[in-house]
Amino acid sequence: MALIAGAIAWFVRADRADAGRRVDGAAAAASVPRIAGSIGAAAAGAIPPATPQAARRRQLLDSLQLADHTYCSYRDSTKYPHTSRPIAEQPDQVYPNAPVNDSHAMRLDGGGADPKVQIQTSQSRVYMAAGEVVAFSLRALDADRQVLPLVVTRALAQGVTFKNARPAPQVALAFADDGQGADPVAGDGAFAAVLAPALTGLAAFNGTIRIEVRYSVAGRAGVVLFDVIYTPEPPALWTGQVREAVENGSLNFYLKAQVRQAGRYIVSGRVDDARGRPFALLTFNDLLASGPNDVKLTMFGKLLRDQDAALPLTLRDVDGYLLRENTDPDRALMPRIEGKALVGKPHPLTAFSDAEWQGEERSRYLAAFGNDLARARAALAESDPGAPLPPSTCAETPNH
Repeated sequence: MALIAGAIAWFVRADRADAGRRVDGAAAAASVPRIAGSIGAAAAGAIPPATPQAARRRQLLDSLQLADHTYCSYRDSTKYPHTSRPIAEQPDQVYPNAPVNDSHAMRLDGGGADPKVQIQTSQSRVYMAAGEVVAFSLRALDADRQVLPLVVTRALAQGVTFKNARPAPQVALAFADDGQGADPVAGDGAFAAVLAPALTGLAAFNGTIRIEVRYSVAGRAGVVLFDVIYTPEPPALWTGQVREAVENGSLNFYLKAQVRQAGRYIVSGRVDDARGRPFALLTFNDLLASGPNDVKLTMFGKLLRDQDAALPLTLRDVDGYLLRENTDPDRALMPRIEGKALVGKPHPLTAFSDAEWQGEERSRYLAAFGNDLARARAALAESDPGAPLPPSTCAETPNH
């Protein structure tokens, strides 16, 4: 099973935080001979002659099951393109704009921790484009989950700079429990503050902004750190124009963008069906030139059919960035589209194709794994011509 998991990890493309990097084709191709060789050697009968017939058949059967599992697992995992995947594969991407919540033992100023005091923290986002704001909160609880009195003694936001770089300005934050601004309920023991970099001395800072909050609980001093990644100048802006089109058996969403900096852009959008059920994560990963551009997010037809999606579909929560390799930060953020970007038309499911995705890489690997499977079946059949072969776990297997 470890071999199978390791093989499949080379073949399935992943996004998201580092979606701009593609799998190295040479390394992936090199893995096929290694797997094919190990399966093929066993399938060809590379077993010591002294092995009893029953043990030989058992080994050949194990080789067949491995070859069948490898072929079927790879085929099933690649039946949709990497740009249109079930969102269940990345549950953390279902609601990307949800607050980031955490709970940990009180970290004492100067080192160590007090496990008797739990600090609950929240920040509304980690990545920020120009014009966006972020809210923070913290509160203290005892072992019985009762709120403890907490006093914020100092809160500063400062850009994190490299050694010898000019220090970034510091910005003081005012945490309060007064039911105003970022604090929804007064007097509940949760202290909140808002940072709007564009309105402070950090307006031109590009990179990680660290917020250090010092506080005291029952006379003991503690510290909490929050980090956000800030882009002061968006590399591209959405125009607000979004349209859909049924093309080649799939549903394509086209979002108009005005690109200021040319380069490789990574864009992600979520799709809900008419029942409000999140079921797909769509991604775009391609070069964009300066000027007006259409960013295409493809809702693959077979994924729609397999999920039995209720139409119309809703495209929501779209975020994007310009990939900046070999530098820090590694991305320049576009302002996000929060909530609904487009509610589509009620197309019938029959308007979409039920065909599996096809691509050069997929065809190449299916052929290699199919050859392994055919050799394993032939070797097992030759070892005992009168015995029936076990059925494949796939609905269809390659014909050889």
